[in-house]
Amino acid sequence: MAQDEDPNAHCMPRGAPRIWTDDYYKRIFQLSDRVVILTERNMQYRQIFTDGRPLPADLNPTWNGYSTAKWDGDTLVVQTEGFKDDLWLDANGNPLTGAGKLTERIRRPNYGTLEISMTIDDPKSYTAPWTVKLTQPLVLDSELLDYYCLENEKSLVHMIKK
Repeated sequence: MAQDEDPNAHCMPRGAPRIWTDDYYKRIFQLSDRVVILTERNMQYRQIFTDGRPLPADLNPTWNGYSTAKWDGDTLVVQTEGFKDDLWLDANGNPLTGAGKLTERIRRPNYGTLEISMTIDDPKSYTAPWTVKLTQPLVLDSELLDYYCLENEKSLVHMIKK
């Protein structure tokens, strides 16, 4: 895939898996019935319902999909389905289709660290489920900044094939 085809280069939402690989700050809020993740990039948000509801049978495809979760000890286990077709999982263009399912295991082993394990199960794109593990610094003493991709975007013209 060409870099100029990346939805990110066109300032489109990145989707739930790519939120974790963004270098933009995130804020995670735990409420009584959901976890909300805010991210600086394009002022994007994600909802993860923790009130015991099942995933809906007829999902409306979205960038982030529809997420439900439950706690397993100190780990939040998130199940997400209902993605739009043709999402990119990374800058190389590895796909995630509407048939894809994402399982995330999120835990905070200490004050400054967040561990995320993501399992992708997408039979339209891959022969078997696969897992990637991320360890990220957790920055708690900062503020989210307004960032919108198109505000002064000048990179796309350099990515277009001639």
